[in-house]
Amino acid sequence: MPLVTIEAARATGCTGRQRLFKVELPIAMPEIMLGINQTIMMALAMTAITALIGSRDLGQEIYKALPGADTGRGVMAGLGIAFIGIIADRLIGAWAARRKRELGMTD
Repeated sequence: MPLVTIEAARATGCTGRQRLFKVELPIAMPEIMLGINQTIMMALAMTAITALIGSRDLGQEIYKALPGADTGRGVMAGLGIAFIGIIADRLIGAWAARRKRELGMTD
């Protein structure tokens, strides 16, 4: 489907810029968003590690819970990080799947 769409844009006389912004980027946007999704997942995975260098985020709560054996604090911070990741993954994944269906690019 996408190659036919790009060829149709060429055949109708679209300029390179029109083809990029009106055809190619909308076709590529679901895949770009899935790449951004992976970036978010990696950033959340690094959250717990960044506490070791002095960041002030949920990873710091996990780091504070370790020496004091405060399991509740660590579990709650870990669940917070996990829920942020799950919600972001589900929202972006659902949007990308819906957009692919709209463009006729089903998996």
